[in-house]
Amino acid sequence: MFGFSASFNDSTVCFTDIQEVDSAYLDSKTGFLYSRENYSYQLRDYLLKQGFTTPTCITVFARSRKDIDKKYAKMRKRYTDAARYIIKDIKEPDFTYQAIKFEEQ
Repeated sequence: MFGFSASFNDSTVCFTDIQEVDSAYLDSKTGFLYSRENYSYQLRDYLLKQGFTTPTCITVFARSRKDIDKKYAKMRKRYTDAARYIIKDIKEPDFTYQAIKFEEQ
């Protein structure tokens, strides 16, 4: 998975490194990452501590490295080609996703 953040107040966008998260749970019915919004909140909280005022964050995931590499390249190209964005990279030692524990509902 990787994280992306943008703000409606400025032209800065952020990308995390692609990270493999052990114990991440995928819903068997939908194939979606369980509690994906909480992964996005982890990134948002990190960016707020770094001084970003209004980050809007998403978490992108895939089952295989090939698929996530493709999604990452496509999204990164979208913002790199539009030369009006400032791209900040968030390296893995600085920010690491923590696995969300699955709770049966």
